[in-house]
Amino acid sequence: MRFENKVALVTGGDGGIGLAVAKRLASEGACLVLVGLDDKKLKAAAVQVKDAGAPDVWTSVCDVAKEKKVEATVASTLKHFGRIDVIINNAGLMEFKPLEELTGDDWMRVLNVDLLGTFYFTKQAFLHMPRGGTIVNVSSIHAVETSPLVAPYAAAKAAVLSLTRSSALEGEPKNIRVNSVLPGAIDTPMLWNNPNIKSGVEKIDRANVGRPEDVAAAIAYLASDDSKFIQGALLRVDGGRLAQL
Repeated sequence: MRFENKVALVTGGDGGIGLAVAKRLASEGACLVLVGLDDKKLKAAAVQVKDAGAPDVWTSVCDVAKEKKVEATVASTLKHFGRIDVIINNAGLMEFKPLEELTGDDWMRVLNVDLLGTFYFTKQAFLHMPRGGTIVNVSSIHAVETSPLVAPYAAAKAAVLSLTRSSALEGEPKNIRVNSVLPGAIDTPMLWNNPNIKSGVEKIDRANVGRPEDVAAAIAYLASDDSKFIQGALLRVDGGRLAQL
């Protein structure tokens, strides 16, 4: 029970990779805070996480792109649990447009969620983890090799890797470890609703598609004391897909 007596907060925790992570941490004893935009989906996810073994589950409707909302979520978590030990920055957004059609608003919509949302929760961790803790940022193989029509997403996820390195450096004196995972093609709605996949611009062999649980296992490792000597790591979880691109 690697997370017994620990509190883990998961953004985008109401489905896909986020829900899989929450259930994995719950099965290892963690109390969970699920963060998302839809209260109904969060409450449904909370039932699954509780069934997976979480001693307690707290939900918070929060737009991670709004710093004041993030501050309020952390404050309510501390009021309910008294501590935060693990933060999983998983919330993400994609925009599919050719570069010449993108606007500044398009860029900021993606950057505000994928990059600044990660920063806001990292900042709160640095402010409210006096005993130390762990942060795992969910990036993407798009940070390294990408495809057409997703420039803001690819740029944001690349920036998350840079933020991970900077946070690891500044987190070390605070006993806060910060690492990142780079998922490949994972069986989630975000993958199958991708216009590049639907049009055939990006081809995916279903045999090479991973499960959310595969990413959750890697995140649980990085969030646990089993990885206590790992800091600032960028772990690909893609079934070898990046090596084939």
